[in-house]
Amino acid sequence: MKRYGVFDVLGPIMIGPSSSHTAGAARLSKIAGTIAGEEINDVKFLLHGSFAKTYKGHGTDRALVAGILGMDPWDERLKDSLKIAEEKGVRVSFEEADLGEVHPNTVKFLIKKENGQEVEVMGSSIGGGSIIITEVDGQKLEFTGEYPTLIIEHVDTPGVVSKVTSILYDNHINIAFMKVFRSSKGRSATMIFETDNNVSEEIENKIKSVEEIKSIKTINPVKEGE
Repeated sequence: MKRYGVFDVLGPIMIGPSSSHTAGAARLSKIAGTIAGEEINDVKFLLHGSFAKTYKGHGTDRALVAGILGMDPWDERLKDSLKIAEEKGVRVSFEEADLGEVHPNTVKFLIKKENGQEVEVMGSSIGGGSIIITEVDGQKLEFTGEYPTLIIEHVDTPGVVSKVTSILYDNHINIAFMKVFRSSKGRSATMIFETDNNVSEEIENKIKSVEEIKSIKTINPVKEGE
C-alpha cells in the first residue's frame, strides 16, 4: 500500500495558483535546466494537453521559465520570471503540441546553449507538485526527481552496471531505485540511479573513469526549505 505524506495531501509550498501548473511546472523545468547544464540561451517549450490550454491563465509559462532560470517553486521572483529571462538574455517561446499518449500536463523542452549544444527533455507534472522525467535527448527513461539521481549514458556491454554499483557500494552510497534503458542490444544504454545519499564530485569522477561510460549527470532533488 502506498503511504501518503503531508505534502501529498496539502501540496507543496509554492507561488500559486495550481500545484500541477506552477509548483510541478517549476520543479520539472528546474530539473530540465540541470540536465542541460549552464549557459542556456534559448528554450522552446512544447506544451501538451491541459498545459497547452491554460499555460497563461494558470501561470505555467512563468513557472516553466522560472525553473529554467534555476528558481524554486516557492521563489517570490517566479511571477517576474519572463522579465528576468529577458534581462538575462535567455530567449523563451511557447508552442502547443501533440506529444502523443502522455500525461495531459506534459512539456518537451528544446534547449539551446551558448556553445551550440542542443538538449531535449520531456516530462510531466503529475499532481501535488510531483513530476516525472520521461525522456532525455530521445532516450526513453523514467525518474521522479525526489531523490539524488544519476543519469549515466554508457555502452551496452556486460559488466558495466556491476562496475558502477561497485563504486557506489565502496563509497557507501545506498541505491533506492535503479533502472536501465537501452535503444538496442550492444549499442547505447542509460542507467538511472536514485540514491539515498548525495553523490560527491569525487565519486562522480570515479564513475566517469569507467571505460564504457559516455556521460554522467547528477540531479539533486528540489525540496522545500533547501
